[in-house]
Amino acid sequence: MNMKSIMLVVFLILLCTISCNDPETIVTNFVHPDGSITRKIEMRSIEGDTQKRFNKSDIQVPLDSSWKIKDSCEVDEKGDTIYVRRAEKLFKNIAEINQAYSADSGSNKNIARKAEFKKSFKWFNTEFRFSERIDKRLSFGYPVKNYLNTEELRYFYSPEVLQNNNTEGPDSLKYRVLRDSVKYKTDRWTAKNMVSEWIGQFSNLTSTAKADSGMSLKNLKLREDEFARLILKEDKGLDSLWKNGIILREFIGEQNALKYKTEADSALSIVTNKIFTNFENYSVRIVMPGKLIGANGFIDSTKKMIWPVTSDYFISEPYEMWAESKTPNSWAWFVSGIFLLFVLSGVVIRVIKKN
Repeated sequence: MNMKSIMLVVFLILLCTISCNDPETIVTNFVHPDGSITRKIEMRSIEGDTQKRFNKSDIQVPLDSSWKIKDSCEVDEKGDTIYVRRAEKLFKNIAEINQAYSADSGSNKNIARKAEFKKSFKWFNTEFRFSERIDKRLSFGYPVKNYLNTEELRYFYSPEVLQNNNTEGPDSLKYRVLRDSVKYKTDRWTAKNMVSEWIGQFSNLTSTAKADSGMSLKNLKLREDEFARLILKEDKGLDSLWKNGIILREFIGEQNALKYKTEADSALSIVTNKIFTNFENYSVRIVMPGKLIGANGFIDSTKKMIWPVTSDYFISEPYEMWAESKTPNSWAWFVSGIFLLFVLSGVVIRVIKKN
């Protein structure tokens, strides 16, 4: 098993897929007070071939013939022809959206996604919460918040267009330093996740050998940081170190390295498939009923909340996009006003009678 080759090949495949095939996609959820959701999808592509332009296997979110679909072409500010597909569908409830996710056959069909809607009566107001959640990929990973501070986390989760605007704006020096810091730390986070996941998967595959070989999860975890530093330090030499069994002999001993080479390779294959998953990016917008009172997204140029969706966000922890809002209950204010007026009238009458 060639460790570096696996990583490089998967990366190049993903890079080609992202840059060559998938359209730029934005999904907008218009949440209604009754729990129904109107979903609108806008896809933009520079691909001229009709068959390739919006190939179903390249579309990032569920889309089928039950949607109202309209195709058009536009000319952008650079003078390039952009092909646009706009689609719309009313989902009666959240269950229908989740059913669509379960039946998805598009490019992200292997990613577990789920939407939720909650409605709460608070007398004077009715509160709403809508969210979309993507399950984590790794079983033994570390949260990115263990590596990034608050400002770095905000940058990490921000849309690419906002990152580019910041690095090219008046505070460009500050944001370039921030960008480089996030890149440095997330490289180490990824390496640590790879090692931790490999140790966990390898331990599962060799569970019957723990007692007599010293390869317990605890013992392997003690050298986790050392293994991660090796991945970051080595570049061209990492291939031969793994292929020749040098890394395994160093970490589990020569006898175990020979005996459990197959399990080690299998664990590595599991890790690379989980971390370098075939996922095509897109963005999500949420428009809530009433007044927005909370969200964990960003305001885009249309003044709507937006969330970028990339595979980095759900490697080691679930990625949830949520928004909350409230609408006033006019009848409750009216009833409360009448009740208050009735109470005040009673007090006034009692005072008059007393005097």
